[in-house]
Amino acid sequence: MAGLEACLGAARAALDGFELQALPLAAIAAALVVALLIRALLAQRVPSISVEPITGEAAPASPARRSTRKAAAAGGDATTIPCYDPGTQELLGYVPAMSAEEVRGLVARAKAAGQQWRASPFSQRRQLLKIMLKFIVENQEEICRVSAIDSGKPMVDAAFGEVIVTCEKIWWLVQQGEQYLKPETRPAGTMMFYKHARVEYVPVGVVGAIVPWNYPFHNIFNPLTAALFAGNAIVIKVSEHASWSARYYQRIIDAALAAAGAPADLVQIVTGYGEAGNALVTSPDVGKIIFVGSTQIGRKVMEAAAANLTPVVLELGGKDAFIVCEDADLDQVLPTALRGAFQSCGQNCAGAERFIVHERVFDEFVRRAAETTSALRQGAASGEEMVDCGAMCMPGAAEKVQELIDDAVAKGAKVAAGGKLPRGSSAAGQFYPPTVITGVTPDMRIWQEEVFGPVMAVVKFSSDDEAVAIANDCPFGLGSSVFSGSRRRARAMAARLEAGMSSLNDFATTYMCQSLPFGGVKHSGFDRFAGIEGLRGMCIPKAVAEDRWPFKTAIPPLLQYPVSDKAFSFVSSLVWMFYAPSWAGNAKGLVSLIACFLPGGGRKAAASNGKKTQ
Repeated sequence: MAGLEACLGAARAALDGFELQALPLAAIAAALVVALLIRALLAQRVPSISVEPITGEAAPASPARRSTRKAAAAGGDATTIPCYDPGTQELLGYVPAMSAEEVRGLVARAKAAGQQWRASPFSQRRQLLKIMLKFIVENQEEICRVSAIDSGKPMVDAAFGEVIVTCEKIWWLVQQGEQYLKPETRPAGTMMFYKHARVEYVPVGVVGAIVPWNYPFHNIFNPLTAALFAGNAIVIKVSEHASWSARYYQRIIDAALAAAGAPADLVQIVTGYGEAGNALVTSPDVGKIIFVGSTQIGRKVMEAAAANLTPVVLELGGKDAFIVCEDADLDQVLPTALRGAFQSCGQNCAGAERFIVHERVFDEFVRRAAETTSALRQGAASGEEMVDCGAMCMPGAAEKVQELIDDAVAKGAKVAAGGKLPRGSSAAGQFYPPTVITGVTPDMRIWQEEVFGPVMAVVKFSSDDEAVAIANDCPFGLGSSVFSGSRRRARAMAARLEAGMSSLNDFATTYMCQSLPFGGVKHSGFDRFAGIEGLRGMCIPKAVAEDRWPFKTAIPPLLQYPVSDKAFSFVSSLVWMFYAPSWAGNAKGLVSLIACFLPGGGRKAAASNGKKTQ
């Protein structure tokens, strides 16, 4: 009562001092204040969780050079994964490289927990996600720091790619997820008018996810939150190139599960090499596989999953087109273009790699992009100095980028900024300088292969048709962007792009709209893992039909075994009555149907229905 009195007091205070003519507006404002206060009083309390940080833990002495696969092979110990900071090469520690048997054990535990969780109410599922969201908001600096150390990205890039998108996804699930998982009524159709038809979204059971290293935190929580909200358990295999952070994230998950009263084994994180991933994909207890990674490995995952006919979502490589028309505002476009190319050192599946710029603004675009790119600060993200661009996470990635640049230059391309792997100065970290390259042609590897590095390849176009043709001349089709002063023109161009997503006068904004699906076409994969489609994809859509009214329906006597000689006439009459394209045909079907129940009327009706109805 004290809380309610406080609400009413606040409402009265809001009304004091207003003139009569301002009363309606004041009343609305006061009502809003009361509603918000009552909502706050009645809202379910979200408990806080405490998780031990990981960044202060001591690590053993570091070897001279990082290479997880080589270290395991050279040391003869394939049971552990050495983890390094990509920007400093300092050893962070070791995590277990799980065996196939261990993975199967984790799947079994998750399956048992999932049997309990599938019956959980949506209120408990929302509470679990709210607990996670509260922790993320209150501990975002530590989360970003862990990601920066493990994957090499700057803190601000971690804030963008790890925290904000995860918070938005959780918020969308909490606010809107339930309405898309409730039983959905569907039209029963013409002949089944007496039935009630609906779709029920049944959890698949155990979701298996194999995720990459570029966003260690978000790549875990992205499939996890949707799977849990849909009533599933989940087993997530993280990359061996970013496994150090996984134990911290597992602590967060375990603490949230406990605080929400959820089964402790509901979420399992697998660390290991290919053997562990294969065990997850081939497990008969996994109801669906979500794979995020390269096209090459995606094919292998799909082949392995085929043994049990396990459905697979493939979110594979991207090489997004970024089209800039001559009427676009370059002051707005350039900062967006640079962020699209160099965010997280270009290590984004939906990163912009192919910049298609109108010939009238091409020179200015390249000049200004090169000037800014040349001034970018690069270094270890885990250090004290502010940097714009961090390190390449995978060993050998910088060398691969250099190969693509060298191939392009040998075939006539020109480097406007960067483009040279620093040898001596990069010994302490895996760095490739942000690069702008022009004169790229379709026969160059850099135009056809996913770079996954800090490279902005720029080409020019003279007409909208040419821009669309250039954009579509690529094996990938994940995201795309079109910039134009005319929204109508931008829409028309985007509609012709062979891509799963398009942002108009912006970049990658579809991913922040969590109601939208995420996924591509062509070699970028198939199916979707975000939005309404992705959430429902965590379920089996089960068709259900039942009688609309209390009386029971039965097979008509004419169709019961042994069937009557009027059976065909009866069915044929139904077809005419319900589906004939004219009223005359419908009426004739009705007459024929009645005749089936009259003595000797069945065969005559069949003959009549065989004739053309006017």
